[in-house]
Amino acid sequence: MNADDAGEATSGHVQSLARGLAVIRAFDEAHPEMTLAEVARATELSRAAARRFLHTLVHLGYVWTDGRVFALTPRVLELGFAYLSSVSLPEIAQPHLEALVAEVHESASVSVLDGTDIVYVARVPTSRIMTVSINIGTRFPAYATSMGRTLLAQLPAGELDERLAGSDLAPLGPNTITAEAALRAELDRIREQGWALVDQELEAGLRSIAAPVRDRSDRVVAAVNISSHASRTTPDEARERLLPPLLDAARRIEADLRVAPNPRSGALPR
Repeated sequence: MNADDAGEATSGHVQSLARGLAVIRAFDEAHPEMTLAEVARATELSRAAARRFLHTLVHLGYVWTDGRVFALTPRVLELGFAYLSSVSLPEIAQPHLEALVAEVHESASVSVLDGTDIVYVARVPTSRIMTVSINIGTRFPAYATSMGRTLLAQLPAGELDERLAGSDLAPLGPNTITAEAALRAELDRIREQGWALVDQELEAGLRSIAAPVRDRSDRVVAAVNISSHASRTTPDEARERLLPPLLDAARRIEADLRVAPNPRSGALPR
């Protein structure tokens, strides 16, 4: 057993597995294909280590290569399918999102909190209003999103401190709150009023409004939102026109969650 193996055995942390997953996560919409050198740089691994992990993933069928560039294969979807198929939230939420979108004619989504990010688990789009496409599994920093703030606002004080300590609070849009004190004040307001409105903080031109989703034990496990382009909806219109049907949709999702045979919410571990 070498020193790394001994350290892993003692800590229970398998570093090689963590590095292999880091290689998979290095591929994204902006980097669908990468050379060995690019993967090494993105993961902060040595070229030799990156080569070992890439060729292992090629052997397992998760990565394809032509000898120069590497890319993920559809087999990586298996890694997320077990999660999606074993929880009820996405399936329960989907028809309610479809009804909500039919009523307000704007895009609607459901997400859960994972670390300092939100992860989309259900979505019904109407038109593309961001510079990046949003799909199931898309992640955004929680601090700058309506769903993220809705979820952060419900955390116990200690957990919230940890999430904020791990958040960069970088300016992503023209109105992004980047001061922790101001963000905490906004989270206090969201907790009191029961919903969140974000105005061009994640990206210019994007407004969204979100509400929490609770499971049968009254624990907030997800958030549902409506997003709109700023040219179509003012903040006041979002509150007056979009908030009532959004809150109704959240209540309907909660009602179905509470009577589902498998009540697992789909929330990622905190």
